This record gives sequence, C-alpha cells and structure tokens, in this order.
Amino acid sequence: MSHYGYSKQFNIPFEEAVEKTIEALKKEGFGVLTDIDVKKTLKEKINVDFKQYRILGACNPKLAHKALQGEEEIGLLLPCNVIVYKKDEGVVVSALRPTALFALVDNPDVESLAEEVEVIMRHVIDSL
Repeated sequence: MSHYGYSKQFNIPFEEAVEKTIEALKKEGFGVLTDIDVKKTLKEKINVDFKQYRILGACNPKLAHKALQGEEEIGLLLPCNVIVYKKDEGVVVSALRPTALFALVDNPDVESLAEEVEVIMRHVIDSL
C-alpha cells in the first residue's frame, strides 16, 4: 500500500476483477463515470504494449454534492480513482485514499467527508 492508496492483490482473472470491483462500488452507492483502458489507449495513441490496466473514475452523487458544497474547487480532485491492473500471476485493485488527497485542500468542511469515503473505499476492496 502506498501512502496515497489502499491496495490488495487477488488471484482472479483480470476481467473478473474489473467486474467485481464495479459491482462492489455499486453496492456502496458509487457509479463508474469513467473507465479508461490504459493498455488499449497506449497501443492506439503511441503504439506501446502495456499490461492490462484500467482506471475507474467512481462517484457517489450524494457524497460528491456534499464535497462540492464544502469546497467549490474540490471538483479538481473528483472522481475517486480505483485502478485494476495485472501484476505477476494476479491482479491488484487499488483505491485512492481521499484523506491523502483532500489534505491538499486544508478545509475542515471536507476532512470528515474524506474519512467517510476512505472507509467505504477500503470496504469495497476488502469485499472483493
């Protein structure tokens, strides 16, 4: 785990990990607004072969609304990114730690919200 993310490695197929991650996010009220296939994009844009790697931009509308009410510029830090990538024989799923990111804001109005979202993101990964 990095100081800005929470990760776990699993021994399941890559596509299954992506599907399970999206489903776990949905159970916690998060939708996936963006789904970037890094492998495909790098191949198309610069003809580079890369491992399977997806970036999911997850958002919970109610929590996002609260964050935007507490800090107008917080949209620069949204949505919450969750990554799924191939590593060795397994797959890693990692979520951004909102408390690390929102520390940039230095606004108590969003600090407790970051803690709440972080608990949810840890639960998402732990539930896989």
